[in-house]
Amino acid sequence: MSPDAPLIGLVEDDSIMGESLVQRLALEGVTVKWWLAGTQALGEMGRHPLQAVVCDIRLPDLSGEALFREVVRVPNAPPFLFITGHGDIDQAVRLMRAGAVDYVTKPFEMDDFLARLGDLVRGHDPATQTLGMSPAMLDVEHLLRRVARINSNVLITGETGTGKDVAARLLHAASADPSTPFVAVNCAAIPTHLMESELFGHEKGAFTGAVQRHAGYAERAANGILFLDEIAELRPDLQAKLLRLIEERTLHRVGGERPVPFRGRLVTATNADLPSRVREGSFREDLFYRVNVVTIRLPALRERLEDIPWLMDRFFAELSEQLPTQARGISGLAQEAALAHAWPGNVRELRNRMERAVALAMGPWLMPGDLFPESAGRPVSSATFESLETARLEAERRHIVRALAATNGEISGAARLLGIGRTTLWEKMRRLGLDA
Repeated sequence: MSPDAPLIGLVEDDSIMGESLVQRLALEGVTVKWWLAGTQALGEMGRHPLQAVVCDIRLPDLSGEALFREVVRVPNAPPFLFITGHGDIDQAVRLMRAGAVDYVTKPFEMDDFLARLGDLVRGHDPATQTLGMSPAMLDVEHLLRRVARINSNVLITGETGTGKDVAARLLHAASADPSTPFVAVNCAAIPTHLMESELFGHEKGAFTGAVQRHAGYAERAANGILFLDEIAELRPDLQAKLLRLIEERTLHRVGGERPVPFRGRLVTATNADLPSRVREGSFREDLFYRVNVVTIRLPALRERLEDIPWLMDRFFAELSEQLPTQARGISGLAQEAALAHAWPGNVRELRNRMERAVALAMGPWLMPGDLFPESAGRPVSSATFESLETARLEAERRHIVRALAATNGEISGAARLLGIGRTTLWEKMRRLGLDA
């Protein structure tokens, strides 16, 4: 199987067969989303970035063929591997002619099944984890990579510090030609009296000090991406000009009469509630609908705690290379403190705290006081204490999550890191509520 921990959909009503496949695939480092019914799978499949679907042809409510024909109506549908009995081989062959990739006949050899599934996955490689390892961020990354193939306007929303700029750059990197310009503009950082000439450019003599023609950000984006961060802060007259740029695909430099073509793609971002701004009248409704063709919401860090140890490890690896430090790693106590923190500044706050901790650490391990110096000496309330058993299970869960993150979700590799067998790890994950 692929070493990149693919996510596979399984549609199988036989609980014994389904459980057997889930457990074996987990041992191969594969994450499985299992549905017992076709209608349930059809309703939920679009929410998951599946690399392949294993489907029984005979299901109690909806046939595998009907499910397949509905799923493939959606662009970029995952490839299907059907499980069939001897009496359904003709139907399986018909499905292959309709676009299904392969089928296996019951009873099948597990090695043959894994080889066929591996071929499907290798032809549908999962995206490299760039934004996080939580299901929420994997879904965001999958959506970004799908949207990168089209040219529609994209609006990225999320709280301050969630990584909207990083998401926009990932979208650009995943596009057909990542060598094109990526021009980022923070609409809140440029003085309002300069914003028009900076965004659209100006002609020589357009105003005092305009001694030569100046190409604005939109023009410099060429056929790449123009990324407007904090778009909610654009003043109303510039909102009208931006709307004209989107609708007519042209712009006018300040002081210019000749239209200049705009060939780029517009990606915008905001931490504001744009629908509320529209209702208040501070943001144009027609512009909102123009920039909001595809919306991608980045969840706050407190909504995806699984990403905190993963991000801490990445930041530590990066910063320990850049900064002179005595630190050699992150203590479990520091991770516990990080998981208990609310992170109002999200990923940006986490990186800043990690940078300070790495730079000023006095010992080989980052401790809670390195990350949260403002909490040093603060008395701890007895109400914050959990039972010893709860604390032990939480520590075990976090350690397993770190091992899975270090091996990109590969069960065998994580088991080796933890010094236990694959079956033991699988049972612990089930008991702790961790997805394979």
